[in-house]
Amino acid sequence: MDTKILLENGTNELEILEFTLAGNSYGINVAKIREIITYQNVTPVPNSHPSIEGIFMPRDVMITAIDLKNCLGRGEAEPKGLFIVTNFNKLDIAFHVEAVLGIHRVSWRDIIKPDATISTTDESVSTGIIKKNDKLIIILDFEKIVADINPETGLKVSELNELGPRTRSSVPILIAEDSPLLNKLIVDSLKKAGYDNLIHTENGQKAYDVINQCKNDGTLDEHVRCIITDIEMPEMDGHRLTKLVKTDDATSHIPVVIFSSLVNDEMRKKGEALGADAQLSKPEIGNLVRIVDNLVKERHLDK
Repeated sequence: MDTKILLENGTNELEILEFTLAGNSYGINVAKIREIITYQNVTPVPNSHPSIEGIFMPRDVMITAIDLKNCLGRGEAEPKGLFIVTNFNKLDIAFHVEAVLGIHRVSWRDIIKPDATISTTDESVSTGIIKKNDKLIIILDFEKIVADINPETGLKVSELNELGPRTRSSVPILIAEDSPLLNKLIVDSLKKAGYDNLIHTENGQKAYDVINQCKNDGTLDEHVRCIITDIEMPEMDGHRLTKLVKTDDATSHIPVVIFSSLVNDEMRKKGEALGADAQLSKPEIGNLVRIVDNLVKERHLDK
C-alpha cells in the first residue's frame, strides 16, 4: 500500500490510515508512517515494558515492535498480521496491528474531539474520531502511547537547566498546541526560560482568531511577535496556520516556529515551502527556547 500520498501544502487536510484491532477500527496520520510490512518474528527484550514485543532489524535498522492491542487493554497480539512502521520524534517504531483497511483523506475540521465522558485530558490515548460510512474510526495518540511506555521519549524539560541563568522577557508569543498536557509543558518551559508574555490556544483556528482580533484592534505588535505551532491539530493544522500567516502582508513578518513530532525530511520541506522560520521535533524543548532566543535577537522582537 502506498503510504507516501502527498497533499498540497496548507490545505488543512490529512490522510488517515484505518486499521483494525480486536474488531474495532483505529486510525493513524499517514505522515507518521514509513512503511507497512507483514508481521515477522521479533527478539524479546528482557525486563522490557509488557507492551514491547521485542526488536527486529529489517535492512540493518533496529526497530522496536509494540503490541498495540496490549497498549489498548485488548489482550495480547497473535504472531500474525502487520507492522505499521512509523517515524516521529526521531524514533523508528513498529506497531503490531491485525489488518489495514485503507486510507481516508479528511479535513481537520471533520475530526471530532473526544469529550470528557470517554476521556480525560491526561489519560486519553485518542486525539479524535472520524465517521466514515456509518463507522467510527478512533485516531490514536501514538506519541502518548510511546511516552507512557518510556517517558524519556517525551519533552525533555531537563534540557532547560542547561541553558544557564535567564533574564525576563516580555516578548509576546502565541502558542497553538491541542494537547492540554503539552500545551502546559510548553508554557511552563517558556516561563521558566524567562518568557512570560504568552497566549496559548488549543488549535490553529483559535490561534488565527487571536491574530485576526489583534489585527482588527490594531494591537498585533503588542500581542503577537512570535508564533509556536504544532502541526497535527483539529479545526486548523499548523501548516494551514503558517500558510495564512505568511501569505498575509499584515502578518508575514511574524516568525513562525513549527514544533511537532512530525518534523522529518518530507515535512520539513513542506514547512519551508510555507515559509516557516524554524522547525524542530517535539522532544527538543531546550532547542525550542534557543531558537526563540535567536529569533528575538535577530529580528529585534523585544524592541
